[in-house]
Amino acid sequence: MSIQAVLFDLDGTLLDRDTSLALFVRDQYDRYSQFQVVEKDIFVQRFIELDNHGYVWKDKVYQQLIDEFSIRGVEWTDLLSDYLNCFQKHCIGFPNLVNMLTQLKSNGVRIALVSNGYGQFQSDNFKALGISHLFDEVLISEWEGLRKPDPAIFIRALSKLGVEAEEAIFVGDHPENDIRASRAVGIKAVWKRNNPKSPDVDADVIIDDLGELTQYVLS
Repeated sequence: MSIQAVLFDLDGTLLDRDTSLALFVRDQYDRYSQFQVVEKDIFVQRFIELDNHGYVWKDKVYQQLIDEFSIRGVEWTDLLSDYLNCFQKHCIGFPNLVNMLTQLKSNGVRIALVSNGYGQFQSDNFKALGISHLFDEVLISEWEGLRKPDPAIFIRALSKLGVEAEEAIFVGDHPENDIRASRAVGIKAVWKRNNPKSPDVDADVIIDDLGELTQYVLS
């Protein structure tokens, strides 16, 4: 059966979050003189370590940084607000993102975003990539009241797209939330591998570049 719909995760799949985060943190360091009690590279590296690929929310990250580096004269709440408002300005997509989506769309494939995270924050980041016009549906966990790996969010996405599980694929970078969870409801899973040294995940397809997806979907 041909593929009628492709569902995508956001962070680490469409959004090059690691690069985007590094750009944001370096910019924030330059804008806040209070950070400059520590060298920029050390500050950025520690921020990224504490962030843990986005799985630690930034309230904890900023509180830890303020404590570790004895930063004075700025509140973590102000830094968090700045993060929420300014991260989107540094969002970068992975190579071949726009071309891949455009080809899928021009061939009649329905496209959806299924992302965990805070609604407005993730929506702003998604829109910053300049691809929102190519998507038929957008599901963000806070707004849906459901989070991956809950099968209900995948089933809801399929319903909104008007397709059956066997007609869809899910593309993501997280072994549990994206790959195992989508396969559990009968969707074929494509693992976006961001580190060639990562142990392989039990997915239907493994890609290292979004450009590889076009041939798989349209062949």
